[in-house]
Amino acid sequence: MGRSVADSWFSAIAVVSDCVAAFCAVYLAVFIRFETDWFATPFGVPESIYDGYWLLGALAIAASYVALRSLRLYKRPQRGTFHAHVPRLVRGAVSATAALLVFHAVLHNHYNFSSAAILIFAPVFSALLLAERAALFNLEIRAARLSLPTHRVLMVGAGSTAARLARSFASDPRLRVRVSGFLLCSDAEKPDPAIPPQNILGGIGDFDEVMEKMPDIVQVIVTDSGIDPNRLYEMATECERRMIRFNVVPDIFRILTSSVELETVDDIPLMGIKGAPLDRLGNRIAKRAEDIAGAIVGLVAFAPVVAVLALLVKRESPGPAFYRQTRCGYGGKPFTIYKLRSMRVDAESGTGAVFASEGDPRRTRIGAFMRARNLDELPQFWNVLKGDMSLVGPRPERPEFVAAFSRDIAHYMRRHVSRPGITGWAQVQGLRGNTSISDRLHADLWYLENWSLALDLKILLRTAFAVRNAY
Repeated sequence: MGRSVADSWFSAIAVVSDCVAAFCAVYLAVFIRFETDWFATPFGVPESIYDGYWLLGALAIAASYVALRSLRLYKRPQRGTFHAHVPRLVRGAVSATAALLVFHAVLHNHYNFSSAAILIFAPVFSALLLAERAALFNLEIRAARLSLPTHRVLMVGAGSTAARLARSFASDPRLRVRVSGFLLCSDAEKPDPAIPPQNILGGIGDFDEVMEKMPDIVQVIVTDSGIDPNRLYEMATECERRMIRFNVVPDIFRILTSSVELETVDDIPLMGIKGAPLDRLGNRIAKRAEDIAGAIVGLVAFAPVVAVLALLVKRESPGPAFYRQTRCGYGGKPFTIYKLRSMRVDAESGTGAVFASEGDPRRTRIGAFMRARNLDELPQFWNVLKGDMSLVGPRPERPEFVAAFSRDIAHYMRRHVSRPGITGWAQVQGLRGNTSISDRLHADLWYLENWSLALDLKILLRTAFAVRNAY
């Protein structure tokens, strides 16, 4: 199911709570080992009992985070009961303890930690972890019950599977799902008696009309295996164009994609397109930090260059030195992009929105110089700092082009799942200007599926030499 802002906050709270519990468990274990009468001390009690254990506490934080994350205990929204999470929580605590024992065994000559205290850490950390996670679990349940469902779903199919899935959604408020309606897959299909007649919105032939009437739908789930594969593909493509999640119950997933993922609600499996690296909160935070730092450096470092170029633009051609234009950004939403003006003020008065071409007569001389070296893009560091753009990402297109491409090219809207970039993988491959839109889309999607900070750095370094088709 979709991840809400509340889910992200609760996931972050869980990380902080677990880290605090791990750090406290170290000192509580040392207290139990040396300051109670529960254990014998044949070698005596150290003069400074707690000296140096801050390091073990830091290692416990790192070990517990890795262990619990690998067990998917930070995934939100949570599913099931708290008791179902207990075995994994205890396993995470034991795994963290094992990591501390390995560290102690390897470096015991340098750090004189108590082996007994590390062993005591396991039950102490398990108890603290279970206590704080139980409290957080109840807090999440209460918060979900007080909030309105924000994730609206359309079911294609009205049989027993659809009815069971709807019941599962209704029984768990943490999913924040509301089923907006059901579509029959054929005239012969009889809805499950548990589905109210007023919730049947029509047949599969009414899919496009229903999607137009219900713009708040964020996910479509197909639950009937009798749908024609071609019709299934058409619905999936339409959902992708509208940037709506599309899932099917296995058996009917016949859409070719580069990667898929499986999730379950109770015992009902849902298969869909696998999330990209930037779907994860930590990666989005890292990329935004990269953008802010790069934008500040870029604005300061290139301010003299932009000032000189602006004067040259004004000197050669009447009109403003800077050019503002509406582009489509994250989620397909429009924003204003800033560039150094490289063409005449009336460049599109007779043509409308068209791509620049080689030897384009609309360019000024300083404009041709700037475009060949990507210098007209320098003011976009301000867009990055504002949050409209990223340093690296798919290049933003104008709304007129996006409207046409989303109708004619399958999967085109998938490139809008991240902020657009000043530069991108397609640009450094020479796929810019009047080049193949399909090839550019393929490059953009490859970037989104393989994103990393290292890849961003590689693209930024190559941008200075990416002059092919720069006109």
